[in-house]
Amino acid sequence: MLSNYMGEFLTLAIIHFLAVVAPGPDFAVTIRQSVRFGRLVGICTALGIGAGISVHVLYTLLGVGALMHTTPWLLTVAKVVGGAYILYLGVSLIRSKPKTVLEGDKGADQPMAEQTLLKAFSTGFLTNATNPKATLFFLAIFTSLISATTPLKVQALYGVWMCFVNASWFVIVALFFSSARVRLLFLRMGHWFERTMGVILILFAGRLILSM
Repeated sequence: MLSNYMGEFLTLAIIHFLAVVAPGPDFAVTIRQSVRFGRLVGICTALGIGAGISVHVLYTLLGVGALMHTTPWLLTVAKVVGGAYILYLGVSLIRSKPKTVLEGDKGADQPMAEQTLLKAFSTGFLTNATNPKATLFFLAIFTSLISATTPLKVQALYGVWMCFVNASWFVIVALFFSSARVRLLFLRMGHWFERTMGVILILFAGRLILSM
């Protein structure tokens, strides 16, 4: 049965992958988490981002996506909530303070600070789940690329695939930015890097507000 929908799946997979690798809030948060807290926290953040996709898949499969598409004020509420969370992340990063790290005090593989894995996962999850761009993306692909005759089980498999791709891509990002060489590079300018990521997130939030 799945072979009957291979063309639809490949189109969906290509468009989704291009959207995933394009820099956005998920990318900025994964980099920040990996550089500041280390590899394991970065990976947990990436897994949270992958899990966050399930929220968009679920409400789309339940028909809430179509409801939001036909009820403008619901979409506006989603934008406001998502924009507020992204703005919150950006402001917290801009307020980042310089960290005193003496050379030799910590190895390159040691985190600059500590964060629980649950907190890392929830940060990634909320960043993606409240991202209005993801909402708009799912509304677009599930109403234009996926046929209304495609069985719900097949659409659910599409969703599982997208969760997997999101998590895998950001795990790769986390691994790269938590490597010893890259982390050593960022140790001396960590607060400036975080402030830059904060500005990027605030710009994303501002763009969302202006688009309403």
